[in-house]
Amino acid sequence: MSKGRMEAFSDGVLAIIITIMVLELAAPHSADLAALIPLIPKLLSYALSFVFLGIYWNNHHHLLQAVKQVDGRVLWANLHLLFWLSLIPFATGWMGENDFAAWPVALYGVILLLAGVAYYTLAQVLVALHGQESLLATALGGDFKGQISIVIYAVAILLAFVNSWMACALYVLVAVMWLVPDSRIEKVLAR
Repeated sequence: MSKGRMEAFSDGVLAIIITIMVLELAAPHSADLAALIPLIPKLLSYALSFVFLGIYWNNHHHLLQAVKQVDGRVLWANLHLLFWLSLIPFATGWMGENDFAAWPVALYGVILLLAGVAYYTLAQVLVALHGQESLLATALGGDFKGQISIVIYAVAILLAFVNSWMACALYVLVAVMWLVPDSRIEKVLAR
């Protein structure tokens, strides 16, 4: 079956997730700049989550550019990814509302870890559908970046109970690793 419908649905879900997150940001009741100071944790958690959602949207797009079709397994793997991404607004709000306390930061990491596993699963299901000799399989290779991201998330979850800011720094590290779109796919498609 065609991949277009899955791609459009995924884009819509990600747009809704981002919209939900921004609607959670309440404007202060005061007009002076000092009123923004208590909102800094919320704005920081929103910015981090927006970047992560942007990274997933961008890489999801690249992933689907390297394939010709999808099947039922791919649709379920994609829904699995969208499920975890749909929980990001909740964790973002809890983390920002509680000034990056240990439990919210750890839960945020659990959701990022499970979204990372779901993305990796989606990629592997697509490779299984298209074969080990496909453009996608060639582009992904061993997917070291995906695997190391999952390890960093796991470490950050544990670190959240020692120092939540250090855990957040690890989340930022993963985001920085993925900010540049997955050039492996672009390079293979350009050939």
